[in-house]
Amino acid sequence: MATDTPLITVLVAQFPVTLNIQHNLDSMTAILSPTEPDTLVIFPEGALSGYAEDPAFLGQIDIHTLHEALQMLRKTVTQHAVHLVFGSCLYERGAWYNAGLYYGPREEEFIYRKVNLATHERGVFTAGTHLPVFELYIQAHSVKLGVQLCREIRFPEQWQYLARAGAELFAYLTNAVGDASQAPIWRSHLISRAAENQRFVLCTNNAHAAQKCPSMIITPGGNVLWETCTPALEIGRQTLDLSEVSNWYLSQSRRDIIERATQTDD
Repeated sequence: MATDTPLITVLVAQFPVTLNIQHNLDSMTAILSPTEPDTLVIFPEGALSGYAEDPAFLGQIDIHTLHEALQMLRKTVTQHAVHLVFGSCLYERGAWYNAGLYYGPREEEFIYRKVNLATHERGVFTAGTHLPVFELYIQAHSVKLGVQLCREIRFPEQWQYLARAGAELFAYLTNAVGDASQAPIWRSHLISRAAENQRFVLCTNNAHAAQKCPSMIITPGGNVLWETCTPALEIGRQTLDLSEVSNWYLSQSRRDIIERATQTDD
């Protein structure tokens, strides 16, 4: 964690994600173009490639078109000097991954490949094998970021691992649609992940009539700074004070009891 306590500007944007890569790219570019330099921007899961619960949609993706769109998006990020975290399906070495990507203003690039695949993704996507923490440089400050995707909200041990590894912010990218009655449950999970780890959570979902997870910005104390759950384009902007990030609760975790119990079970 950085020794100084920078103020950083974040922009969390939800928009209607389609299965048309060019349409998605146009939507993302329209949001990025007026954004102030050195802003951290968060887009949903599958924001560029598109995403659907039926994995047959992967067969409709033109890999060359996707590659070209990724290159164009990287150029847009560099041109406007912003920091972008977004979701996209990636085809690498003969395998599909559900990924969260970071593009930086100096052509930095990081990739998180989803480690805990949804049931309908298994056998189609390949699971990632690492939970990395990415170090970004925003306004000359070091800021550490962890990324999680969709169903990974259900696995708090992954979030705690990232927090213990130094993450100050969680970018949570989802494409959770289908049963809007579940929105209060997903909302409560998001607040818990922020408060129990005392980290900021930046969540963005696909803007959809059946959106079952709100897009939110949450403080390390669990306070909601911005929230929306609509089928429309919505943008939340906030200035975050990273001095609010703390290890107070993590430092009091009784890991000794858990480790002892594990050893006994063995």
